[in-house]
Amino acid sequence: MEDPDSAGIVPVAGAPSGKADAAEPVSRHPAPPASGSNDTGAQDAHRKNRKRRKRRRGRSPFVHTPGSSAERPPAVAKAPVPPPAPPPAPETTQTRNRLGSLPVYAALDLGTNNCRLLMATPTRPGQFRVVDAFSRIVRLGEGLTASGRLSEAAMDRAVEALKTCAGKLSQHRVVASRLIATEACRAADNGREFLERVRNEAGLELEIVDRQTEARLAVSGCGSLVEPWAEGVVLFDIGGGSTEVALIDCSRDRSRRLARHIVDWTSLRIGVVSLAERHGGHEVTRATFETMVGEVEALLGDFAGRNAVAHLADRTGFHLLGTSGTVTTLAGVHLGLARYDRRRVDGLWLESGEVDAMMDKVVGWSFEERVANPCIGADRADLVIAGCAILEAIRRTWPAERLRVADRGLREGMLIELMAADGAWRHGGGRR
Repeated sequence: MEDPDSAGIVPVAGAPSGKADAAEPVSRHPAPPASGSNDTGAQDAHRKNRKRRKRRRGRSPFVHTPGSSAERPPAVAKAPVPPPAPPPAPETTQTRNRLGSLPVYAALDLGTNNCRLLMATPTRPGQFRVVDAFSRIVRLGEGLTASGRLSEAAMDRAVEALKTCAGKLSQHRVVASRLIATEACRAADNGREFLERVRNEAGLELEIVDRQTEARLAVSGCGSLVEPWAEGVVLFDIGGGSTEVALIDCSRDRSRRLARHIVDWTSLRIGVVSLAERHGGHEVTRATFETMVGEVEALLGDFAGRNAVAHLADRTGFHLLGTSGTVTTLAGVHLGLARYDRRRVDGLWLESGEVDAMMDKVVGWSFEERVANPCIGADRADLVIAGCAILEAIRRTWPAERLRVADRGLREGMLIELMAADGAWRHGGGRR
């Protein structure tokens, strides 16, 4: 390649061809030939060479004659060079799911109060990553205690929520799913008729699970919150129409599957909706609260296996584990959250004295004060006192120094069981 500073240099006139005089070095920019010269070709060659040199240096080839009034034309702005395109963003889980490259497992829980959907992909053994979720309070069991039937308005609310769930399910490559209905559909005279309506209008096939299955799923969903040092746990799930309690003894031969350590369980046919409908949920006095607690205590007293973990009650490795809207709501109140935050609530430890103070505060609030609290709100304001009563009855039956809060339960339990049965972790991420 030619050097731009030496290419096209013309020797000075009169100098030996190819060499410069030793006393007068060759100019790198020789003057043009004298104006009187008749060598027109030499002049043209000089001008061309001068223009060529200026082009190579990036200067304008316009020749400005000394003394001329002509102005140099403005430099032409170069078009900006676009920056190089950024590298493609790393493929996210959401993107891969939309592309259908990862298997998705789905779990739906239609309870007496809530309709909840959770979809996830397996990650490390025993764990998964949530890719979509849905939760809506539908109060399917509203009025069920008095009539024994699901009302038309309640069924309408539930069907609309289930249609939303069906839409979400259709957006993912779901390889395995379980869709369940619990106490409201178990207890209602028209429960199975309602599920037929769900099949026709929402296109979803729901199964009514028994109480034992519900208790087992709750335990499976909360297994990761039971620490290796735990020896005995009373796990409870306060629902809208029923309350499941599982007694767990993991003091010997600890297994990865916590459900294998259930030594006894019970399901009370009472929940926050049914208890509030019987005793009222708006203006609740402390005397009414104690009546509610006594009613639940009597039911727990009829549980023949309630002493199955009594030998562990005095050990430091014994505690309660609550998975329900009641417990998570109370935890949010205890933390003084401006809005509910699952990351701060799930797994939270509460000392017995903290639970006492938290419930005393909530029970003492008026209905309006409960509505105003961001973790309770209008949807739960008439149910939270009934939930406190069930929680207090459990604490009096199985006294423990500590309570752990779980914002997880049936859906997580179903996902774990689906993935385990499918070999999702054994084969490194599920079937493809």
